[in-house]
Amino acid sequence: MAQQYIPNYKRKYQEEIVPALMKRFEYKSIMQVPRLEKIVINQGLGSALTDKRILEVALDEITAITGQRAVATVAKKDIHNFKLRRGRRIGARVTLRGDRMYEFLERLISSAIPRIKDFNGLPNKLDGRGNYTMGVQEQIIFPEIELERVYKINGMNITFVTTAKTDEEGYALLEAFGMPFKKN
Repeated sequence: MAQQYIPNYKRKYQEEIVPALMKRFEYKSIMQVPRLEKIVINQGLGSALTDKRILEVALDEITAITGQRAVATVAKKDIHNFKLRRGRRIGARVTLRGDRMYEFLERLISSAIPRIKDFNGLPNKLDGRGNYTMGVQEQIIFPEIELERVYKINGMNITFVTTAKTDEEGYALLEAFGMPFKKN
């Protein structure tokens, strides 16, 4: 029988991170150990109101980065000052779970984050419930993006949603995966 494929970071979580967190936080059950639930990549594209091509290129780029088809996000209400109407496509988003999530996390930590200019570590501020959001200034840090084909430099938000109850548990989980947080 052929052996089933398991992403490296999923194996790392099961074999190294779970025992380490159980020991550190003195959990009674493996089910109490925080885990990564999903990763959401979101790109707000206000300039897509005037140039439709920006949105299409952004959808293709996020799809290439994540390996999963991105969807367009739409405006929820009218904002006259921004010439925004309800239902207009103004962003791109993708939610990763399972094996694709672990593969993306590995590529982000091992190849994309080291390519950030003047990188001094990620801010270690979580949201109060163990989730973490990081901003990326340029999509060109990802090796999947071909520089010659970039239409416009865009930033994005990457949110890591965990089952952690506290920021301390969420921070310990992400740090165990190898997230390069700033040292205080």
